[in-house]
Amino acid sequence: MDFGPWLARQLKQSHMSQAELAQRVGLTRAAVSAWITGRATPREETIAKIAEALDTDLGTIHTRTADTLAGLPVSWSHRPGYADGGRDFGNAAAFAFEADVEVLAREATQNSLDERLDLNQPVRVRYTLHELTGEALARFRDEIRWDDLLPHYEAAAAQDQKVGRVIAAGLRDMYERDRLVLLRVDDYNASGLTGDDYETGRFAAVVRRQLDSHKSASGAGGSYGLGKATLWATSRLGLVLMNSTLSEPHEGRTERRLIGRLDLPWREVDGQPWAGPAWFGRPDPDAKDADVTRSWWADEESVERLHLTRESAEPGTSFLVVGAHDVASLVEGTERNDDVEDDDSVHRMHHRLLEALGRNFWAAMTGGGTQRPLLEASVRTLRNGAEIFPETRVDPRVTQPSRTRALQAFLDGTTVERLTESGQVAMAAVPLVVPGRTGHGSGGEHQAVLLVTEADDRDDGKPNRVTTMRGNRMTVKAGWVPGLPVGTNPFQAVLLAGNAAGDDAPFADEAEAFLRASEPPEHDKWGQTEELRMLYSPSAYRRIAALTNQTNKAVRDLVALPKKKRNGGSERLRKSLSVGGRKAARPTTAAGPPTLEELDARIDGEGAWCVTAEVRISAGGDSWRPAPVAKLDVRSGPRPVLAWSELVAVHNCEVVDGAIHFAPGARSATFRGTTDVSTHPVRAAYSGLVVELRTDKGGQA
Repeated sequence: MDFGPWLARQLKQSHMSQAELAQRVGLTRAAVSAWITGRATPREETIAKIAEALDTDLGTIHTRTADTLAGLPVSWSHRPGYADGGRDFGNAAAFAFEADVEVLAREATQNSLDERLDLNQPVRVRYTLHELTGEALARFRDEIRWDDLLPHYEAAAAQDQKVGRVIAAGLRDMYERDRLVLLRVDDYNASGLTGDDYETGRFAAVVRRQLDSHKSASGAGGSYGLGKATLWATSRLGLVLMNSTLSEPHEGRTERRLIGRLDLPWREVDGQPWAGPAWFGRPDPDAKDADVTRSWWADEESVERLHLTRESAEPGTSFLVVGAHDVASLVEGTERNDDVEDDDSVHRMHHRLLEALGRNFWAAMTGGGTQRPLLEASVRTLRNGAEIFPETRVDPRVTQPSRTRALQAFLDGTTVERLTESGQVAMAAVPLVVPGRTGHGSGGEHQAVLLVTEADDRDDGKPNRVTTMRGNRMTVKAGWVPGLPVGTNPFQAVLLAGNAAGDDAPFADEAEAFLRASEPPEHDKWGQTEELRMLYSPSAYRRIAALTNQTNKAVRDLVALPKKKRNGGSERLRKSLSVGGRKAARPTTAAGPPTLEELDARIDGEGAWCVTAEVRISAGGDSWRPAPVAKLDVRSGPRPVLAWSELVAVHNCEVVDGAIHFAPGARSATFRGTTDVSTHPVRAAYSGLVVELRTDKGGQA
């Protein structure tokens, strides 16, 4: 930064006028004005006087890469209550996720993968659980200005709202047990929180904004900007501190850029309403509102006291979740910790983090051929600075041996066409017809890669599954393969689609973008989404169903047992013989229930779901009387049932008392239904829809 603008900034931050500086250095105000406008520069002896007046050193003035007030105390600034009386009782984005360290590991690690800087090197992610007690806890609270925060916490905890109850439990636990759990997520070889404090960039997307992913690459894992909310959802105190080393300079510096963000519900403190979030940083002299804080460049001692010290100057970010807890672990339970009933047991969280990283990112941690792994991940646990569990690096060969063997064979180029020996990996191509984006021309046929290998005893106990993924190699979903013949040897299969299928795969970029648009915020399946409907045709999701069917068929072909060849002479002899007496009749099997084959859905002008469904009927199954049931697709808890305002037959059926009666001999039928808006607990635009067939064969002849 040039000397003039830099000096003007320092005077503004110091609340010092040009005349006051002129008086302190023994010159006129006109001389100071000339320096600021660039019409003149001070002499060396005058620069020494300026440094003394600004209470800084000569090096700071000569380099001008930092402000002279960088060492001043930081403080909290809270967003004032809305002038219109509006009240937010929590961050809605955080409600999309549970307080679950497995979800945190999935979302945070995915974000680090998306921000990988040097594509020839893996991004390194380390999770550190740190339990503070006694004096260590007291020192940390002093460093984050706890006494300034406490009135806001007490006001929030007094409210009978979800966030208020969580905060109250966190405060009670910390004071009664004199204990606080910190969970730090460090990444290296990542971009860091670059950009201005307020303008569009990585920093503002994470610290200032909601639902801003700031990701444009088609291979990025996230696309909704929700993932970062898991950091705050995992904190019972709604508090996350950040220390970032930038990949590109901001204000002439790259190391130790710090900021904190607190997410609380609306509250009233000493008669003053506060809207929700607060930020921990330096007061911004350039802001119109004096209560606005911005990031600051911290010294090493301050970073250490905040438990945010990074191991090197390699770019990346450290996120410190204050008051971490893991409610989901109480439901799941572990044999190792059955006697532990609290949701912030560092022992349980340590093991769950290791399991989550191994289950979701084994493929990203696998290398082969000329390709290095995309990711290295590890977990460690401390108590007051002393190790409880040393740093453990996640090894995909241990956590997912069969799947890792399959992917490594693909990367090494050692796959085979058929499985004939133990340890082999068979490969087949699976077509995905990628539709063209609306108004952007046609698509093309992508060739996804299917890998199949025998299951290992060390797998997770769930063989005969297909694990799907795209370019970032995070597991999207693992599903059973239906229709396997009896006696099939246990196997594991992996489907690599989009950019994961390799550089030579046709239409890989188009497939990557298509599949990314088909993922919900949790990125745990491929199917119909609002994003997919907007970017492609309303029926584009059918291509994903076709991909699933083709994949399952290819798996069945690869794992099928070879048929035994019969001797030709014996076969001719067998045909010429017959058994005396009456032939025994072949036992008949009951026809299976009908199944939904296709489902088209849209939201009409009244806000109702309008669906058209095609039903597949097995041979002899026309006597089933299924009743269509509409439910909202929710992420947790039971699915709310919606009533039908209209249910009509379209083809090969009729509707009688809410049940579908099929025409005799029909093998398919179509019906149409519209939901009753008065039974919707939320607007249709904010939810998904599931249609089920409840079957009752009581009326069958």
